[in-house]
Amino acid sequence: MGKWNLIIDVAKCEECNNCFLACKDEHVDNDFLPYSVAQPRHGHRWIDIVVKERGQFPVIDVANLPVLCMHCDDAPCVRKSGGAIYKMDNGIVIIDPGKARGQKEIVDSCPYGSIWWNEEKKVAQKCTFCAHLLAEGWKEPRCVQACPTGAMRFIETEETQVQQMIGQEKLEALHPEYKTKPRVYYKNLYRFLKCFIGGGVAFQKNGITDCAEGARVTLFKDSQKIDEAVTDSFGDFKFDHLEENSGKFAVEIVYRDYAKKTVEVDLRTSRSLGSILLTE
Repeated sequence: MGKWNLIIDVAKCEECNNCFLACKDEHVDNDFLPYSVAQPRHGHRWIDIVVKERGQFPVIDVANLPVLCMHCDDAPCVRKSGGAIYKMDNGIVIIDPGKARGQKEIVDSCPYGSIWWNEEKKVAQKCTFCAHLLAEGWKEPRCVQACPTGAMRFIETEETQVQQMIGQEKLEALHPEYKTKPRVYYKNLYRFLKCFIGGGVAFQKNGITDCAEGARVTLFKDSQKIDEAVTDSFGDFKFDHLEENSGKFAVEIVYRDYAKKTVEVDLRTSRSLGSILLTE
């Protein structure tokens, strides 16, 4: 049978928190046995949006990363729970509210930090993919239903199809080094994990400064060409998908009959080079 998978597009998440609020609306004050007991009104974030700002003025962007239970196929929480946590045939990982009662150590078994402790109920809790709704025939959990930008997709499919999607859409797992085989995949994860070099190019002519649209900008590392871009109508360019702390780069700018200009960059995190002025 097919298994459920959640795909999150980091580039589409606007941190509206509709997913978080929908989760609260569904689970606060509501028991859905045998899958879960009521979520506390405060404290728990079964879906938590982590925000990262990249760059400096004037080139800045923001990435929003929704993090929740990854419903791993090789879940450490399942292995360490002594039967209190189990994996359903449809791929969803469930904490049994009865068997897990009093086992606070379960919280520390998740490397993603996605398990929460309910002090009132004395039980560990987390996202269930709204398993109670899926059991009634729903095709997506409340968080996916509430997403206004289409940043979240919920798909029930066979593993071969998942692997095709990973290749076609360049999907990635968060922290693959954990080797947990998660069923939550991310698109455009580079927006959160990688860094960029960006800036703008302007030129002076007859005492007037203007944007250099169409300038050819080339990125070099160790004299090897890494990437090339053409500035837009605002004179802006951006090289992304770069590793943090990756050392020295050279940005070369060629525009019309102006002298070629090269800017050296020691890349530790995302860098804005500001406005680079070309003169006659």
